[in-house]
Amino acid sequence: MEHPVHPFSELFAQLGLPNSHEDIRQFLATHAPLPDNVRLEEAPFWTPAQAELLREERVDDADWIVVIDQLNVAMHASPAT
Repeated sequence: MEHPVHPFSELFAQLGLPNSHEDIRQFLATHAPLPDNVRLEEAPFWTPAQAELLREERVDDADWIVVIDQLNVAMHASPAT
């Protein structure tokens, strides 16, 4: 199954977050890296609705899965030094 590719900005909008390039960069700088044992949707900074959206989209293998996986990688990556 081929999934449409959504940019981070659309995912952030779906999550009800500011979604400019700078907003996304700031979000990543503030919240990353997540510990390896914390799933993206279990991170403490999400609202219950945001966590549920991420969880449901992952379980359903919805068209958002590609960008959610990209966000997951970004959130678990160590900041560049």
